[in-house]
Amino acid sequence: MSEYLLSWFETGINNWILQVFAVVLTTVVFNFFLRLFLNKLEKQAGLTTNYWDDALIDAARRPLLFASWVIGLSIAALIMDQVSDNALFEYTPVARRLAIIALLMMFLVKLIRNGEARYMQRQKNAELDTDIITIRVVARLLRLSVMITGALIILQTLGISVSGVVAFGGIGGIAVGFAAKDLLANFFGGLMIYLDRPFTVGDWIRSPDRDIEGTVEDIGWRLTRIRTFDKRPLYVPNATFTTIAVENPSRMLNRRINETFGLRYADADKIRDIIAAVRTMLEQHPDIDARQTLIVNFNTLAPSSLDFFIYTFTRTTDWVEFHRIKQDVLLQVIDIIHAHGADIAFPTRTLDGLPAGLNPEQAN
Repeated sequence: MSEYLLSWFETGINNWILQVFAVVLTTVVFNFFLRLFLNKLEKQAGLTTNYWDDALIDAARRPLLFASWVIGLSIAALIMDQVSDNALFEYTPVARRLAIIALLMMFLVKLIRNGEARYMQRQKNAELDTDIITIRVVARLLRLSVMITGALIILQTLGISVSGVVAFGGIGGIAVGFAAKDLLANFFGGLMIYLDRPFTVGDWIRSPDRDIEGTVEDIGWRLTRIRTFDKRPLYVPNATFTTIAVENPSRMLNRRINETFGLRYADADKIRDIIAAVRTMLEQHPDIDARQTLIVNFNTLAPSSLDFFIYTFTRTTDWVEFHRIKQDVLLQVIDIIHAHGADIAFPTRTLDGLPAGLNPEQAN
């Protein structure tokens, strides 16, 4: 009888060992064929023009491979729980659920990152009008939502009351708010920049209230990095932009030329023709936007000159190109003045009442 019981006991041990071995072997084989299947699927997706199949396979690859191991090892752990007194095996179902939730979060976060990278690339290729900052903000909010939701589900799986956590978070949030008000102010300042979009990455901005001017390189949740024109990085807390005025010259529609020219009083009879010629030149200039305000008028009887001014706008907003156009306009105005036999005035004085025949140089 004792020999029969010993044989039965050894057979039971061998049975659960064989079962665990079979489960692990099946998991390894399944994982191997799953990897081959995903590789083939990835190659097929690479032949299509649709980006999202590539993004989906790339995001799902690691979670699926890990999930096969999680399921296989959890089944093996449940088999071992039947013959083992170890209390750790009792937590196998909970551990499996937690692992599946974590893998699902990994999949969603990776998919969001892939989508963000795709839209960023399309924006750089000018296929979309969507702002880069908007894409980044939406992607960050989606990832944050996935992680918060996943964390709440994990807490619920562990048996922790979510309502209690939320209530504790509300009380703790008040304390944190007082302790980190500057950090929160910068966070909400960054959020307002993302929502209102007074500027974006690549814009040239300046503030008449502060010594801030340069090109925006990055807009973070706490700081905005600006590259000044002498190539120094300037880090500005986002809360600063809620209290100062910000100019965005990058969004101007045109650049203005506003210059004054002075003619000699001896050229008073030629000023009408000169003004008419300058106006015609500006109206026909290919780089001047004639749809905008265009003024050429005699303006002032100055002490030493007859002043007229030009007020017009270029088509370009590029700083370097603007100065090339302005130089061309000024040179043409000078040519027009000289072509009419006139000249630009300079400060002069006229001496009246000198005796006849007296040389002014001898008056000293």
